[in-house]
Amino acid sequence: MEKIRTMTAEHNLNNVTRTKAYLDFYLHHPEIQWAFLGHMVSRNGGWNMTDLKGEFLTRLLSKKERNSFFNFLERGNWLIFQDVYPQFILYKESLKQKKPLFYLLSYLNISTFMETIWNHFWRNQDTYILCIALVINEQSYLEKRVVQHPVYQKEVLNKIEFMLQDWLSFNHILFPYADGELAGQTLHQFESVNERILLGKRLYSVLFKNKDFLRGVVEWAKSHPHTGSRKDYWPHLFNNIKEGLPGFTYPIRLKACQLRKGAKRFYSPRLENAWKNVSQMEAEKGDWFDDWRVVDYLVEENEQINEEIRNEYCKTLERLEVAALAKKTINFLE
Repeated sequence: MEKIRTMTAEHNLNNVTRTKAYLDFYLHHPEIQWAFLGHMVSRNGGWNMTDLKGEFLTRLLSKKERNSFFNFLERGNWLIFQDVYPQFILYKESLKQKKPLFYLLSYLNISTFMETIWNHFWRNQDTYILCIALVINEQSYLEKRVVQHPVYQKEVLNKIEFMLQDWLSFNHILFPYADGELAGQTLHQFESVNERILLGKRLYSVLFKNKDFLRGVVEWAKSHPHTGSRKDYWPHLFNNIKEGLPGFTYPIRLKACQLRKGAKRFYSPRLENAWKNVSQMEAEKGDWFDDWRVVDYLVEENEQINEEIRNEYCKTLERLEVAALAKKTINFLE
C-alpha cells in the first residue's frame, strides 16, 4: 500500500508527469486500453491549461477567472490520476504474483464497483468492459468532488464563459495522428455525468475500433512527448515562445487553419512555463457507487461515430481570434 501511494504521488506532480505515466503504462500493458485513452484525454487537459496563458484567453478572461479555470482543470486531472493509477499498479503486482490482489482496492478508497470489474477482467480479459467501467468510475468519481463542488460551481461552472464553452474550445477532445491530422469528439453539456460517460464511449470507439488508426495515434504519441503546448501537434500555427511584439495587436492572422502570409504564429506555452505545480488537498472519501443501473453503460453499441473534428476546431480557433481582437479593442477604447 505504501509503495502504491509513493509511486502514485511521484507521478502526480502535474499534467505532464501524469500524461507520461499513462502512456508508459499502456506501452507495457496494451490490454489496459483506458491507459491510452486517459493519456490522450489528459493531453487535451494540458492544452486547456496552457490555453489559459496563451494567445487568446489572456485577452478574454480576467486573471482571477483564468486561475479558477486552472484550479478546476488541475483538481480534476489530479483526482483521476490518484484514483486510477493505484489500480494499474495493483494490476501489475497481481500479474507478478500470479493472483488477483483487487481486494486491496477498498484500502485505497477505490470504489467497490471497480473491485468487481477488475476481478471480472482477471477471469475474462474483457478489455472493452474494463475500459468503459473505468470511464464510468472516473466520471462518477469526479461528479461530487469537482463538478458538484460548491467552489467550482460558483467560480467556474456558473460563469457565463463556461456556458459558452463551445465557443472557448474547452469541449474539443483532439486525437492528433500522422502529419498534423486530427480526429476526435466534442462534448456539449460538461455538467452532465451521463454526457461525459457517453463521450468516453464515443472516444473509445474513435481510438480502438480501427487498428490502423490506433497504431497511427500511438506512434504519434510516442514520437511527440507531451509538453502542454499546442505546438506539439500543430507547429505551423502555434509556438511555445512569443513571436509577436508586446502590446502590438495584429490583424486577423488565421484563414482555414492556415496563417496568412507573413503572419506570426500564436503563442501556446509549455505547461512548465505556464503554471507552477500545485499541492492538492487529500481526495474526499466516499464511494460514488449507489446505483447498480450504471452497468447499462457497459453494453457495447455499434453506432457509427463521425470522428471528423478538424473543421469544427478550425472554426473555434477563428472565433477565438476574432473575439480576442475585439476584446482587446474594447479594452483599449474603454
